[in-house]
Amino acid sequence: MSQSKGNKKNRGHHCNKKINIGDKGKEIVENINENSLIVQQFQAYSAELVERHDRFERILKVGRDITIESKRIICLLHTIDKKSKQESILHEAELRLKNVAQNLFSIIALELEDQDAYQYFRAYRSGLEEYLEAVTFYQYLQCASMENWLELDKNLTYTITDKSKDRTIRALITPYEFILAVADLTGELMRKCINNLATGDIASCYQTCNFVRNIYTGFLGCTNASNKEMNRKLCTLKQSLHKMENVCYTIKVRGSEIPKHILVDVATEEYAESDEGYQAY
Repeated sequence: MSQSKGNKKNRGHHCNKKINIGDKGKEIVENINENSLIVQQFQAYSAELVERHDRFERILKVGRDITIESKRIICLLHTIDKKSKQESILHEAELRLKNVAQNLFSIIALELEDQDAYQYFRAYRSGLEEYLEAVTFYQYLQCASMENWLELDKNLTYTITDKSKDRTIRALITPYEFILAVADLTGELMRKCINNLATGDIASCYQTCNFVRNIYTGFLGCTNASNKEMNRKLCTLKQSLHKMENVCYTIKVRGSEIPKHILVDVATEEYAESDEGYQAY
């Protein structure tokens, strides 16, 4: 037993012992042959890794700008409270979405040219999801529907004209990110439903609820039980749908007996304390 303890002590002593290799290391570095093929190969690897890191950081910064602007556009769309304001707000949102696509995503597309886009996808993934959420939210408010991901992919595809020939570049959009963005969209539609109730637009509450119900039905058909992120989104989607159905139920059953100005309070009283996002803007 004591021998075992002694061995542990000796091992710990050797592990903690510091080896001074400073002078020896300097000598080796000074004697490196710069013309060696191995040294040149490792220098090329180093330059390539530095270039990739710098490109990743540049894309990351643009992705942050996309996230911020997309969130601002979503907030702008939530300010629609009257039909008279809807047209001007939608027009402003459309111009800002085009600006994001033409001036921000085009930078990412240039960075990804002749590169493996999946290596840099994580750098702008959150910005892409936020942008897709803003675009689909705008499309719903514009025409009560939304385009598929292939149409949105065309918006992030660019043609550059050179002297010799045209070349096409694009910012990568995956179907998976589009699905996640649609799941996030339902949260904005739930808030829009509450806002519509607060302004007395009861017909829009039913329309939005049915739209989200169709989305939920679609998710049930493509959900993978092993995908944690998808399941988390689906759980949130289900909660949003439940809140919207509760609003429609309150309108249908108690709408005639409750004054319109307090109808929204009755419909949301179950969630008012637990979910601040459920409050009308």
